[in-house]
Amino acid sequence: MYIKVKIVNDPVYGFIRFPEPELLRVIDHRWFQRLRRIKQMGLADFVYPGAVHTRFAHSLGACHLAGKAMDELRAKGINTPKEEYLATRLAALLHDVGHGPYSHSLERTLVGGVSHETLSRIIMTRMNNEMGGMLDKAIEIFSRSYPVRYLHQLVSSQLDVDRMDYLNRDSFYTGVSEGVIGYDRILQMLTVRDNELMVEEKGVQSVEKFIIARRLMYWQVYLHKTVLSTELLLINILRRAKDLVQSGKNLFATPQLDYFLKRNLNEQDFINNEDHLEVFCQMDDTDITSAIKVWQNDDDKILSDLCQMLILRRLYKVRLSSESLASYLSEMKEQVMKTKGIKEEDLHYYVFGGETSSSTYNVNDELIKIETKSGLVKNLTEVNDSLVNPALAKAVHKNYICYVQ
Repeated sequence: MYIKVKIVNDPVYGFIRFPEPELLRVIDHRWFQRLRRIKQMGLADFVYPGAVHTRFAHSLGACHLAGKAMDELRAKGINTPKEEYLATRLAALLHDVGHGPYSHSLERTLVGGVSHETLSRIIMTRMNNEMGGMLDKAIEIFSRSYPVRYLHQLVSSQLDVDRMDYLNRDSFYTGVSEGVIGYDRILQMLTVRDNELMVEEKGVQSVEKFIIARRLMYWQVYLHKTVLSTELLLINILRRAKDLVQSGKNLFATPQLDYFLKRNLNEQDFINNEDHLEVFCQMDDTDITSAIKVWQNDDDKILSDLCQMLILRRLYKVRLSSESLASYLSEMKEQVMKTKGIKEEDLHYYVFGGETSSSTYNVNDELIKIETKSGLVKNLTEVNDSLVNPALAKAVHKNYICYVQ
């Protein structure tokens, strides 16, 4: 019997195969296809023009790496039954299905702080109902409730296929070589002991490079001060638009965007009312970008100012420091009020401060385990001469101030 096999030419991995009909059914689902219209890196293309790849491509890549990881384990005698193999691939494929347009900006404004992980789980549950329970095991693996622990670790841990793919893919599209990791070497060094995923000792250097690459990518790309500026600007645009709409203003928006501008929803709302999720899953980047293009000519000066700043790339100036910036913030507020004629009650749209942070390796989370040649199991930070020491693992916090000129 002929079995349809989907082959995708991926620029990062070459030709990747999806022979399982269950995967194809999920890929063809309208809620997964939506990921084609959501950029993986949000507004990072304001700094790195090539960073316009999608969450769709990233999800396919994570699914591919999950299969490769289990194939490598199988070659070492660690056999994953067919049902668990498929479920893990499905979990990796769907791990980001809950992302909205410009995900983190949207989470902090339109959907009431409901995380994309929560929305992914709710979406997977809804899809599972449609598909007659096909995703039962995948949801358990995604939610950490499946008894085979290493399968969840492949999908979500400090050394998972999600991070491996986005580091490789994001470095490829940004041109930032510091993010390149030896993912193939890491996959070959994986092993399982006591139902737990770990790395053979000879793979330690590859894992160290993975951890350091992640740190470099965060401060060079994801938390680059201009990327931070664009994200905070978008957050302020959406907040202003939401305030105006909820104050009674008739503001241009697609039906989907208008739906969320008018509502203040929480996690329980999404669980209890299927309509909220249905509308959410119709939104993508175009809902936001089309609105901003129109809003730049709106009669609300603050909204039009902010939208023109984004459209014309006249972004906030940003100052980052590990030291307190409180006195500098006060100085900039006075200066902007004086030079721009901004009212004090509106000043927070033009001058504001905050804190951003990045954790290279979280010692309070599920640790990366190393199986030594002598058969002992050690945490990554306990390996002799390990580069990933407590100092490197410590979270880095930086204060920032954004202001207009």
